Amino acid sequence: MGAIVTFHSFRRGVGKSSLTVNLAVLLALQGRRVALIDTDFQSPSTHLFFGLSDGEVTHTLNDYLWDKCDILSTVQDVTPRLASNNSGKLFVIPASNEIADITQATHAPLNIDRYTSGLEKLEKELELDILLVDTSAGLNENTLQAIAVSNEIVFVLHPDNQDFQGTAVAVDMARRLQVPALHLVLNDVSEDLDWEDAYSQLEQTYHCGGGIILKHTEELMTLSSSQPFVLRYPEHPLIAQIKKLAERL
Repeated sequence: MGAIVTFHSFRRGVGKSSLTVNLAVLLALQGRRVALIDTDFQSPSTHLFFGLSDGEVTHTLNDYLWDKCDILSTVQDVTPRLASNNSGKLFVIPASNEIADITQATHAPLNIDRYTSGLEKLEKELELDILLVDTSAGLNENTLQAIAVSNEIVFVLHPDNQDFQGTAVAVDMARRLQVPALHLVLNDVSEDLDWEDAYSQLEQTYHCGGGIILKHTEELMTLSSSQPFVLRYPEHPLIAQIKKLAERL
């Protein structure tokens, strides 16, 4: 099966979903066949980056997990929106943004057997190279199950003590679940921060090898999830840093 890379953060608002989307687009632009799966059932957002309307999305991951449709019915091929001529493909599997579905998903445990079966079918039928999974923030039952079936985890955090402490708990849990590879992304970092000290703190706290540091970018804030940053600013220094993460996956 293709690599399953799950993105997690201890808190909301650290840029996890934005990073996941931009990495997915970047990999597709590099010629990879990528599926981007939204399991953030409490706050689904991946569809927003590609302008997917309610009329276009007839079935969501929620529908599949609740046995209302086949997993392939949830797939949105957004490759044409990348305006690329290479052989890469990007498929989005959105979560429902309906209030009733969000409420139900919040109180219903993830059907892990159906979830993994869906991933396997996506990988086979779409001939995927990699599956990127955007999870809910925090450590809940659904997130832990998604982490448990992953090959790699990308932890996204802000440079503050609360995030460092919370992420340490999540990293420890991922190690207990024997996830093979762990990556750290320190996001939205101020220019004033001592980057050498930040790298050192990441290694001393988590012992995961060198992390990736992404600096604060006003252009990214201005986009407000309206489209992937990499499509608007392909030559931006931030994209060069995200490419370093792509090389590690």
